[in-house]
Amino acid sequence: MSLGEAVMLLQGGIWQVILLAAPLLISALVVGLVVAIFQATTSIQEQTLTFVPKVLAILLILGFLGGWMFSSLAEYTVRLFRLIPTMAR
Repeated sequence: MSLGEAVMLLQGGIWQVILLAAPLLISALVVGLVVAIFQATTSIQEQTLTFVPKVLAILLILGFLGGWMFSSLAEYTVRLFRLIPTMAR
């Protein structure tokens, strides 16, 4: 296995992590921003108010995209397993 192949393998792994984590992180960010704006306009300073909506948003995104996330991760894992014999050379 050459250095270029190793770099491509690591780059693919990083992109896979970004691709799978981005929808969850973006939804949590958007919900947190909306709740923060709501708290600022109503002067409610309860710290636990942001927790429940973020968890619900993440669970909702996992419900919608969970199958796609799992299949994408499974495809990547199968690709890695198929590369193992070439890496041993």
